[in-house]
Amino acid sequence: MGDLEDLSAFAVLLDSGSFTRAAERLGCSKGQLSKRISSLEQELGVTLLHRTTRRLSLTAAGAALLPEAQALNAQAARARQAVARLQEEESGTVRLSVPVSLGETFFDAWLMEFSRQHPAIRLELDLSNERRDLVAEGFDLAIRSGIGEDERLVARPLFALQEITCATPAYLAQHGTPTAPADLAAHCCLQNTHYPAPDVWLYQKQHELFRVPVSGVLASNHYTLLKKAALADAGIVRLPSYMLQSELAEGRLIWLLREYQTRSTPVFLVHPYQGGLPRRTQLLADYLLGWFERSRKQLVELGG
Repeated sequence: MGDLEDLSAFAVLLDSGSFTRAAERLGCSKGQLSKRISSLEQELGVTLLHRTTRRLSLTAAGAALLPEAQALNAQAARARQAVARLQEEESGTVRLSVPVSLGETFFDAWLMEFSRQHPAIRLELDLSNERRDLVAEGFDLAIRSGIGEDERLVARPLFALQEITCATPAYLAQHGTPTAPADLAAHCCLQNTHYPAPDVWLYQKQHELFRVPVSGVLASNHYTLLKKAALADAGIVRLPSYMLQSELAEGRLIWLLREYQTRSTPVFLVHPYQGGLPRRTQLLADYLLGWFERSRKQLVELGG
């Protein structure tokens, strides 16, 4: 690699006409450039340049080597241009990892629209609650709550995930409506095992924190399953507001304990850190940021 860099420096030197201008183009000192040319001459066992204070002139060996060194620089420039063109392509595959509930709730809303706008881009959507290693597993983008300490990732906020406590009118008619967090202890509560302590629900009102032990007949790490169980009158559930738009609006689920604050978690769009995203990936990232910004009012507490 050092020999190739020295050959490139030799071509730049002759193109620039002086060590001073060549060193500026290469981002090094004149002394460093001189050492590189000397190293090349030593490696080849020939003298390439006659150095004077006024001008540079080539030896016969230098004149023979110069076209090859110039060709090397031209090939390197073509390689950089090819990569730049690839970065600008609006085609190819973008791999996106999304939590299951988000993908199930929103993918049909934005996926179809994006595909109509950019038909040459193929989307590979991974629905998983596992935290994928984007670098090791080759993902371009991910939507995730919390970003941890991974310095390899760049994160941009999408929205705040707000939980809502709710149940069906039929369940409440049979078992009563809780008016304070402590009342939940007497109810069948559907628990989310995705959280470290699924049997303890937290609420806050002003500066007071309520820590409520709950129990029930079903626990799962799958939001959609918990929602279906709640709609089947199985108990009280806590779910992200983005999953409950139609059910709350139509009265199929009733929002409980509205005056108490619940868990709010920021959700981010993340991608591996790199100098610049490929054009196809940047297009999807910009689209998702814009779509969630437009939809933000539907992703926070309804009426709150």
